[in-house]
Amino acid sequence: MNDAETTESHAPVDYEIRVRGHLSDTLLVAFPDLQVRPQGGETVLIGGLADQSALYGVLARIEALGIDLLEVRRKSA
Repeated sequence: MNDAETTESHAPVDYEIRVRGHLSDTLLVAFPDLQVRPQGGETVLIGGLADQSALYGVLARIEALGIDLLEVRRKSA
């Protein structure tokens, strides 16, 4: 593996995670590293995640809090 591949594999990947409804300030505390954008009757969480494990952690928090997940989209670089 060359240096470019090593650097690239550790770069955060930007994701857009869409959930149903508007999240309260109490729920937003669970996602401190993500930007929040209300859109219509939904909330979009946007941000860079270090790896798939970090993504699964966010998705697990969404599930644990009873939030309805609508979409997960990896943003292209």
